[in-house]
Amino acid sequence: MMQGNFQRRDRDHGEKREVNQMVFGIRAVIEAIDSGKEIESLFVQRGLSGSLILELKSLLKEHDIAFQQVPIEKLNRITRKNHQGVIAVISPITYQSIEDLLPQIYEKGETPLLLMLDGVTDVRNMGAIARTAECSGVHAIIVPKKGSAEINPDAIKTSAGALYKIPVCRHDSLSKVGKFLIDSGVQLVVSTEKTTSSIYDVDYTAPTCVIMGAEDVGVSNDLIRIADNLAKIPMYGEIGSLNVSVSAAVVIYEAIRQRLPKKS
Repeated sequence: MMQGNFQRRDRDHGEKREVNQMVFGIRAVIEAIDSGKEIESLFVQRGLSGSLILELKSLLKEHDIAFQQVPIEKLNRITRKNHQGVIAVISPITYQSIEDLLPQIYEKGETPLLLMLDGVTDVRNMGAIARTAECSGVHAIIVPKKGSAEINPDAIKTSAGALYKIPVCRHDSLSKVGKFLIDSGVQLVVSTEKTTSSIYDVDYTAPTCVIMGAEDVGVSNDLIRIADNLAKIPMYGEIGSLNVSVSAAVVIYEAIRQRLPKKS
């Protein structure tokens, strides 16, 4: 199996930092998938043909792995080695399924507190949110397979290693996950400016999934339509908005505050 590591030089200290593990070559990528490796991203040369590439595409379909078709120039920029038109980046974490995880939370007698990230694509925001989520005891982070920040060493570094500790669930359709959560007794609380209700009006002592969206477009309408509560963070300054990682922390810690044992 042909492997390598993306590396880059730290501008301030001249130190090399490892980035994601890379596997290149059609057969090597097939073997990586067969061995259970989590594929973070996959690049396939546009117009590639042959029996081996057909075998790979069949395997990708079987495992529901998305890939990008790109010109050979992009692949050559990633590596000068014989990539055979296929390069995979292996995820440093193992993704989980919320359908498997949620029953375990209930079985422990705990009240689920979940965090769904809809369209958060900045890896540093992802890392910062994961750090807050792990510190506050959030049970899991839910992200989409497409349109989400890569879990790469930059994200892990920003998370202070939290992404190794907190379960991350990756799914095709967040709206389907939302409906599953509702059917499982979990309320959906969307953080959005498209409401007059405050985050302080919501009862977070019930099983809850907090949904945060991208800073530019917010949470998708599909999730807003099925949400139990829409809530916004009060703003009093002139800027009128917070970074999504800060917003997530504000909402999560309001939930934690409400769940603290009442003083007698």
